[in-house]
Amino acid sequence: MSIQRFVGRPDWYTTFNPETLTATGDALRWGVVATGNIARTVTADLALLEDAVLHAVSSRGVGSAAGFATDFGFATYYYDGGEHGTAAAGYLQLVQDPDVDVVYIATPHAQHYDIAKAALEHGKHVLCEKALTITAAEARALIELARERQLFLMEAVWARFVPGFQRALEILESGEIGQVKWVRADLGFPAPMDDSARIWAPADGGGALLDISVYPLLWAWGTLGAPEAVHATAELTALGVDAQNSLALSYANGAQAQLMSYLGSHGPRAAAISGTLGFIETIGSVNNPKGLRIGVGWEEEREEYFEHPGSGYTYQLREVTRCIQAGLTESATMPLADSLAIMELFDNAREQIGVSYPNDSRTDL
Repeated sequence: MSIQRFVGRPDWYTTFNPETLTATGDALRWGVVATGNIARTVTADLALLEDAVLHAVSSRGVGSAAGFATDFGFATYYYDGGEHGTAAAGYLQLVQDPDVDVVYIATPHAQHYDIAKAALEHGKHVLCEKALTITAAEARALIELARERQLFLMEAVWARFVPGFQRALEILESGEIGQVKWVRADLGFPAPMDDSARIWAPADGGGALLDISVYPLLWAWGTLGAPEAVHATAELTALGVDAQNSLALSYANGAQAQLMSYLGSHGPRAAAISGTLGFIETIGSVNNPKGLRIGVGWEEEREEYFEHPGSGYTYQLREVTRCIQAGLTESATMPLADSLAIMELFDNAREQIGVSYPNDSRTDL
């Protein structure tokens, strides 16, 4: 018996600890927009790739741009106002740099659309942090632009590429646990309440939904596909963003998924897939599980464990690199159709829980 999986396996993924650091083609020159924590973590992994050149970084301030460039060995840096003969924002200077091939965007969500649009308009390939945009309308516009310019665009959902997730889908596909009947998954952490922090600020697209819900959702999406219906509930802050949310997904075949995302508490940060013959449960955080626990019938359970270089982002970065080297404009493992469908799901969920952002009212799309 073979069971359908809904997230593809990269063509180069021949084992569950695949080689991600060795060059697979001509080197790509990277530009990184933003210098925050996620930019630092991803850039450290990017530097491990033999065919990655750290060319340029941009930030709003000269100190953060220069410091980041020094820390990671970038050839140049840009900042708002700059000293490169322009008063333009740092990211605009970066996307105009003729020596940048691909741009990685790690700013707050609300800035993703404008920066990705500028990069595509200047002929750059784009890897953009999740959520790809604030709204489905913004995502649709970016996808249309990337296809028009024949440039690579991908949402940086790194969890699709890590060994733990890909191995879980292989077990599912083998039929070992039978037909999936339900999925549960959660992710979160107790974030200090600070109205000025981007994770809580409406202007930045703050709240748990856009920041982390993509990870619990991935386990339902990968095993059951797009849901037939979504029921969303949430606890909102005084500023109107969700401190936690619950997504209940239902499917035409009767399967169900229960997903939790939270920014005010601790939790198991785990996923479980329940099938007619057995189950799979993650060991370690749901966005990059270090292992899987597999049970079939009433037999003794087994565990499988995984290792990876760096912090686990090299799988995603290898996918982007190989796709661009091969002349592809999107990844079959993180296709643009999925990014758009998930943004539509989030639009629906936000309407149900009553969360709105300034980007919702933009008229330039």
